[in-house]
Amino acid sequence: MLKIVLIDDDPISTFVTEKLISKNITLPHKIYKYQSASEALREVSQIIPNVLFLDLNMPEMTGWDFLEEFEPSNYRPDVYILSSSVDERDINKAANYTLVKQYLSKPLIKKYIKNIFN
Repeated sequence: MLKIVLIDDDPISTFVTEKLISKNITLPHKIYKYQSASEALREVSQIIPNVLFLDLNMPEMTGWDFLEEFEPSNYRPDVYILSSSVDERDINKAANYTLVKQYLSKPLIKKYIKNIFN
């Protein structure tokens, strides 16, 4: 089973992302949703996700903070930054993280889902 983690403090964005994924992938999957990056950081090692979507701008712990502390030991999830920021500095910074596969702009679109899951 494919395990997908969504980390985003915006419930509407999470809802849209979840629906888009569920409608466009045929593989059996389970989606785990977190509005708090710190909560996700505490629990993600028990989930062992295949794919993780991460927002950058969140209160308490940002997506950047999450990436700094996230050290999966026995698995390598594909991390996709899903952000409303189109700042070139953010896009360039994301490239410095080996776990980050791609920087995607919100909202997630069908074409991205097809590319990620095919």
